[in-house]
Amino acid sequence: MVRARLPWLLVCLPLAAAVTYQSAIAEWRRQREAGLRRDGGWLTVTGLFWLRDGPNRFGAGPGNDIVLPAGPDQAGVFELRGGRVSAQMDGTTRTIRPDTEDRIQVGRLKLFVIRRGDRYAIRMKDPDSPFLRQFRGLDYFPAQESYRVTARFVAEPRQIPIANIVGQTEPEDSPGYVVFQLRGRQYRLYPVLDEPGAKSLFFIFKDQTAGQETYGAGRFLDTDLPKDGLVVLDFNKAYSPPCAFTPYATCPLPPKENRLPVRIEAGEKKYGH
Repeated sequence: MVRARLPWLLVCLPLAAAVTYQSAIAEWRRQREAGLRRDGGWLTVTGLFWLRDGPNRFGAGPGNDIVLPAGPDQAGVFELRGGRVSAQMDGTTRTIRPDTEDRIQVGRLKLFVIRRGDRYAIRMKDPDSPFLRQFRGLDYFPAQESYRVTARFVAEPRQIPIANIVGQTEPEDSPGYVVFQLRGRQYRLYPVLDEPGAKSLFFIFKDQTAGQETYGAGRFLDTDLPKDGLVVLDFNKAYSPPCAFTPYATCPLPPKENRLPVRIEAGEKKYGH
């Protein structure tokens, strides 16, 4: 009886694994879209204002250095001095740390400080963003397990230059590179660590679907840190950068090492494809 059931089990187990994988990818996609839609997500980013040294007045009035779409005519002043940004508002002054959750609230608007190289800017988030209201959802290639590959990690710490769409280039820490096989050919990708003590690898890559089915500037992919010298690259989880959804992001671009001469028909397609 057990022997008679064995062929049935051998058929069903791979099918069950495939269903489980498809379900996991579907959940990842649901969370990805929810992240874009959430309060403070990339679809709410509706402004980017570069600061000049000295006072930068902000408010809804047309005479301000930073003209807001809502709020009082004169809301306050951002002061940039010696690489430090402070905000004067409602009779108080406080320092705003760049690239953190520190912010100034003006009605429904949230204003953050970001630093890119030696430049500072104010990023504005609006829960009534037209990008959020007009969002139509994401489109993907069908998930295929053949695009989930195990790569060999080669430790080779170095800094690689990463350019961004505002014309800046900054060295970023890379712990090494991964080597993987796809359709019988070998490829290499270099990850970067997007913050000190990062718990994951961040890949910025471009393949031959870019500008056609996928976002023209390239895509992103996150993975776990190497384990036993291996890294799992699941290209079904490749996703578009924030610049695909708002013109007010400062996205990094793929380094020359990460421009792959192959079509990777997996992951997120370009928005509005």
